[in-house]
Parts: sequence; structure tokens; C-alpha cells
Amino acid sequence: MNQEKSHLPPRRIRPVALCVIWRAGQILVAENIESDGQVFYRPLGGTIEFGEHSHDTVKREMLEEIKADITHIEYLGTIETIFLFQGQTGHEIMQIYQAEFIDSNFYKQNEINGSELPDGNLPIKAIWKSLDEFQGQNALILVPDGLLDMLTNIKH
Repeated sequence: MNQEKSHLPPRRIRPVALCVIWRAGQILVAENIESDGQVFYRPLGGTIEFGEHSHDTVKREMLEEIKADITHIEYLGTIETIFLFQGQTGHEIMQIYQAEFIDSNFYKQNEINGSELPDGNLPIKAIWKSLDEFQGQNALILVPDGLLDMLTNIKH
């Protein structure tokens, strides 16, 4: 559901690795806005490149997107999702990891700005959200589907 998905080739499965970072019961998520104004949130990460292990993808993506090195990378599970985005069907298989920042100053920031592209033309705004904010009647939207259940079962 992020802007990368609008560039999906038709009828291809996109392999993705996402990185969950915790801070006192909150997770770091990128805030995304669809063309219709719908806001949704997703952990940082991106496409697994050919020949790259998904474990290395989360390290690369965190460094590229917000200039952060991570450590204690732990595999949590896999989520497969088929979705509609801007009128096209997308299909992703997501490897979900959790990790920690090496530089503790990232935990002190309420908003972390970065970019999905090296030239800075696709900005990222990452913010901390509690899992409670994705539950209930006026819940925020966390993607991919199934991630909230996975994270709710983790003791953190």
C-alpha cells in the first residue's frame, strides 16, 4: 500500500522484508497517504533484491531510508497479502523481522524523516505508534493484514 506498490509489474509476486523497531510498547511505522486521502501505517522495509537474503534487506533498507544501523535482528514470521492499490491487484510475501537501533538517539526522536529514494524525492515520515492505536472502533490502519496479530502475541 505504499508508493512502491504503484510500480509493481502486473501479475508478479513481490518479495518484501519489513523491520519492526520497538520503543516502550510502541513500534516505528511509516505514515502513508493514498491518493484518496486514506492514511495507513507500515513498518519500514522494502523489496528483497535478487540474491539478497531478507535479513540483509532489512539492514539495507533501514540504512537507505533513515540512515540507521540496526542490530539484534530476529525473524518473526511471514505474511502473504493480496491487495488492491490504485485499481491494481498486488501480491506480496513479506518476511517480518524485529531489530534494535545501534544508535540510541533514534529512540529519542518522535518523528524520523528519511527517503525511499537516494535523491530524497520520495520522503518518509516514520513515527512511533502503540499497538492499541490499531485496535478498536476508530483504529488506525496497520498493514500488512495480519501484522497486528503477529505483534500482539510478542512480549515486549
